[in-house]
Amino acid sequence: MSKPEIDSATTIALEAAAFRTLVAHLRARSDVQNIDMMNLAGFCRNCLSRWYREAAEAQGIALSDPDAREIVYGMPYKEWQAANQKAASPEQVAKFAEASKAHG
Repeated sequence: MSKPEIDSATTIALEAAAFRTLVAHLRARSDVQNIDMMNLAGFCRNCLSRWYREAAEAQGIALSDPDAREIVYGMPYKEWQAANQKAASPEQVAKFAEASKAHG
């Protein structure tokens, strides 16, 4: 079976739908800590919000980091942190530090 031909407008719509699904999934899984995402996948909610901000800037749209984070988190970042963020364990911090060294 070959890959279907998809025009650019449909590709953009599909990518946007996938992004919205990812954001909804991350909002629903507030139990998953950003440090765990960084340690396992090399990105977290903050990375996703930064990529969103960078995409906006590439289109000439000024978007602040706090506004981009609110788009991803579904609320102001400080509120999400207060409600959901737990202190990182020494093991999580060590793993993050090791991965950070490996990636420069």
